[in-house]
Amino acid sequence: MKIALIQSSLFWENPKANRNHFEEKINAITETIDLIVLPEMFTTGFTMNPKDSAETMEGESIQWLKLLAKTNNSAITGSLVIKENENFYNRLVFIFPSGEIQFYDKRHLFTLAQEDKVYTSGKEKLIVEYLGWKICPLVCYDLRFPVFARNTEDYDLLIYVANWPKTRVNAWDILLKARAVENMCYTVGVNRIGFDNNNFEHVGHSQAVDFLGNYILEPQEIDGVFILELNKEKLLESRDKLGFLNDRDSFDLKSN
Repeated sequence: MKIALIQSSLFWENPKANRNHFEEKINAITETIDLIVLPEMFTTGFTMNPKDSAETMEGESIQWLKLLAKTNNSAITGSLVIKENENFYNRLVFIFPSGEIQFYDKRHLFTLAQEDKVYTSGKEKLIVEYLGWKICPLVCYDLRFPVFARNTEDYDLLIYVANWPKTRVNAWDILLKARAVENMCYTVGVNRIGFDNNNFEHVGHSQAVDFLGNYILEPQEIDGVFILELNKEKLLESRDKLGFLNDRDSFDLKSN
């Protein structure tokens, strides 16, 4: 599977400007790509003021993603602010080239920024089946909670989209490697760069790690589109040889 990770600064609470910005980057890709990964809240930045920029599942950004996925014959994923039934969600969407949509609402809301006071937590883990791959997409703060991410579904690829600040980027690097190793899966993290309107700096460190903890793409700090290819056969060979997932603990996950 060939994946494009798009690391960029974001226009604060301006979905139209962000759509135009990312569309330009995507249209500039000359290679055939299977999956495009955008950051967390890619239409707004990590805003705690969703009333002014939230959209619906029938809104402009979703329609734009559908058209972009179809035009490029590539799936696209990232999270954005969605309003549904009078609640706001930090919702990751996975758009198939066909226009089909699957979504995951961020479970672990970032209490330090009072995200839990503004947004509604998701409860269900999403496993996407795409091109023969099983993909588990999660959002930012979810990275700190390994139990929810535990690979009980034999997924092949774990994705984190984020607005993870520079002050804690060392944890981002460590935890992405840990998730890859403990779950014996490819792990991809896509973060933003630049300052947000709260003056928090982001240095990206978008990256990809294989199932043994080796970098496929080392942490990046510049604006760019980073393309990499993942090999499922190598993943399955390593799992079969080492058998670590066969010894994983069984458990029941309870909602908070």
